[in-house]
Amino acid sequence: MLDELRQRVQAHSPESLPSDRNFPEAAVLMPITRSEDPQLVLTLRASGLSTHGGEVAFPGGRRDPEDESLVFTALREAYEEVGLAPGLVEVVGPLSTQISRHGIKVTPYVGFIPDYVEFKANDDEIAAVFSVPLKFFRDDPREITHRIDYLGYSWYVPSYRYGGFKIWGLTAMMVVELVNLIYDAGIELREPPPHYSHYR
Repeated sequence: MLDELRQRVQAHSPESLPSDRNFPEAAVLMPITRSEDPQLVLTLRASGLSTHGGEVAFPGGRRDPEDESLVFTALREAYEEVGLAPGLVEVVGPLSTQISRHGIKVTPYVGFIPDYVEFKANDDEIAAVFSVPLKFFRDDPREITHRIDYLGYSWYVPSYRYGGFKIWGLTAMMVVELVNLIYDAGIELREPPPHYSHYR
């Protein structure tokens, strides 16, 4: 499965929202475990943070001026936030760049990591590190759908719940692109889901 995922990500043509604005850049790592039942690793951000506090996100952050690339940013931030050593990560490739509601241009990078990693969360930034089986998302088990209007576009973004964690917003959009790539899931973000009126 991971070999096929590698091939699909590397053959994928990521998109970028057209915009005439120069947004600050950031990058996140989407770590996937090398296991029979691959897991997607996520974080719960500390509640006291000024942006995205108390929300589920992938490890990552803003590009520093000295960062040689966005891949470097993603790996540096993953190490700073959860103690994931860059040498343990096989970076497979990027998915589509997204623009956050705070006006940050975020590029996600898919990376394979060992089946077992002892994460060390940075308590100032990260409240928890957890993993979700990739196949959990395959059948789109959304609780509700959020309509997000931004930069002249509308998205219908699923909100998932796994354990006590709510996975939504930009993170859910990245998950959907990944799951569509892996499973040909056909989850549509640009059109409302069936029975959209039943959602709030």
